[in-house]
Amino acid sequence: MFDYLVRRLLVMIPTLVAISIITFIIIQLPPGDYLSTLIAEMESQGENVDLAKIAALRAQYGLDQPMWQQYLLWAGGLLRGDFGYSFEYQLPVADVVGDRVLLTCVLNFGTILFIYLVSFPIGIYSATHQYSWGDYGLTLVGFIGLATPNFLLALVLLYFANVWFGTSIGGLMDPSYIDQPWTWGKVVSVLEHLWVPVVVIGTSGTAAMIRRLRANLLDELQKQYVITARAKGLPPLRALLKYPLRMALNPFIADIGNMLPQVVSGSAVVAMVLSLPTTGPMLIGALQSQDMYLAGSFLMFLAVLTVVGMLLSDMALAWLDPRIRLGGGTAR
Repeated sequence: MFDYLVRRLLVMIPTLVAISIITFIIIQLPPGDYLSTLIAEMESQGENVDLAKIAALRAQYGLDQPMWQQYLLWAGGLLRGDFGYSFEYQLPVADVVGDRVLLTCVLNFGTILFIYLVSFPIGIYSATHQYSWGDYGLTLVGFIGLATPNFLLALVLLYFANVWFGTSIGGLMDPSYIDQPWTWGKVVSVLEHLWVPVVVIGTSGTAAMIRRLRANLLDELQKQYVITARAKGLPPLRALLKYPLRMALNPFIADIGNMLPQVVSGSAVVAMVLSLPTTGPMLIGALQSQDMYLAGSFLMFLAVLTVVGMLLSDMALAWLDPRIRLGGGTAR
């Protein structure tokens, strides 16, 4: 197990290097850069452009250098913990993101926790009560969850949150706590506002998880070893938990690697609808304005989440399912 973990950690290094190169190339593909966009905007508004100042800024931040030198400058900064400079906000990237990364992590952790806590018991119930009224009702709810766009559900929940609970519309906290230091009151305000985006973002993932767990568990329950266990008088709950549920959880655990980046990227549109101070709207704005260091840092954050998520899911699968061979194949 330890050797497998070491190999996986070593593979992560070239993977992240390759992702960083691809990310930087994609960011640089559109013609021009942030300063070119700024010049075009100023000229369209009839403002005078100080070309000497623009040239000085271009030289200061290395935008006049070849792409490979710009990449080495950016990648070297990442290794030192320096994420670069945001041209749009005129601040270091680390200062720009600030609490946004913390709030994004809180939102994503809450969403993933919501998905697992809701989909796990419902999926088991639907599989063990196949074709019952409860199964039909939960299946209908799942299909509605898959078919309803997140932004539409966000608008509906915003209305009911304001009418029923008096929660202020939009944001992750009361306006009085914005740009204020963290206090217990601010934490409570975040928790009061957190449930709306968590439900909105987690609905589609929950519905998909329920359908997948139900299908996998139904397939396991029809196999001969389960029928034999029942014939020998094994209690139904133990016959369910001993092997069928463990085998059905393999895709459930494997989805951890995909769920982390999907939740982060999928929350971007919802964050714009709900006016959430997370990284999603800032990432979209950085891509639109070609703020390369800010956008690149966000994309690398998603890449790290993906790689770490895949590592966690593989380790959990290796622990959960003894059939998985860590040595690369069966012994002969």
